[in-house]
Amino acid sequence: MTKPATTTQPAAAIPAQPGPREVTDAAPGPARDDMAPESGTDGSTVIPGAGPAAPRPGERATVRLRDTGEDEPPRYAPEWLQLREPADADARSDELLDPLRIRLANLPGRPGGGLVVHDIGCGTGSMGRWLAPRLDGTQHWVLHDRDPYLLHFAAVASPRSAADGSHVTVETRRGDVARLTSDALAGASLVTASALLDVLTREEVVALAAACAGAGCPALLTLSVAGRVELTAPHPMDEEITEAFNAHQRRGGLLGPDAVTVAAEVFSEHGATVRLNPSPWRLGPEQAALTEQWLRGWVGAAVEERPDLARRADAYLAERLAACEAGELRVVVHHTDLLALSRPVDGSA
Repeated sequence: MTKPATTTQPAAAIPAQPGPREVTDAAPGPARDDMAPESGTDGSTVIPGAGPAAPRPGERATVRLRDTGEDEPPRYAPEWLQLREPADADARSDELLDPLRIRLANLPGRPGGGLVVHDIGCGTGSMGRWLAPRLDGTQHWVLHDRDPYLLHFAAVASPRSAADGSHVTVETRRGDVARLTSDALAGASLVTASALLDVLTREEVVALAAACAGAGCPALLTLSVAGRVELTAPHPMDEEITEAFNAHQRRGGLLGPDAVTVAAEVFSEHGATVRLNPSPWRLGPEQAALTEQWLRGWVGAAVEERPDLARRADAYLAERLAACEAGELRVVVHHTDLLALSRPVDGSA
């Protein structure tokens, strides 16, 4: 299939107020003090929630995975999600889009009906900004997240047009991915998520796969951590930090770097055809701000997992940050994208 020409949309600016969009149930939460940048111990500015590590024990992704009280803080600040959006867009696998387009074109009831896309754990909506302009036809996006503050940003900055110029509309739903069912996905054409699988447990992935299978809709789940990092030039501590970070990602039964393997297995058990493709971040001097924040989170999680690393890790981080500032550091953070083509509920296609 010939792929329509597309351009990567720039990361959307964080809006202050909603615009005149077709949005329902999108009441924004007020800006909170805990979203403001903080000062690190070395006097640097650190975005709360930046990097791959939770800043405080017990914090989870922005989709609430289980009931832990209404005052649960979000894991990610909008500033961090905005900072990583261009790298995410460059990394996501275009190779998975053609098989997805073929499936969507052959969904029962699709001709003339448009698409309904559920974006799970949408954050500020970067997945929609990347994918909607790459798909033809009228689209209605249902944005799911636990944080109303992020849902506000996602709704305001959502794309307006599909690849062929068709209209794109959006609504938001504040909810819990652990409670997602096939009934909640009734009428869905596609389920998407970005950087979500690795902060789920096996039970939660099973529930997600069952919901998609029950609704007969495919799932495009991008940017799951693969547990591998490459830094230039290699350093003796690279492997030690990586192993400690991966162990941190598995805390509390989370899948971390095992997520894609488990998800592929679970979706296959539900009858889906699964395709995997690498989607690495490739960070160089042009992404220095993102690299700095990622480094601090990556090393910080490793030290939280193994406090005995603290002294050596401080020196390691200082060395890596100096190389980043000098424009000498290049990093490849490996991720994997997963496309699960569940059988349509009527058994066709």
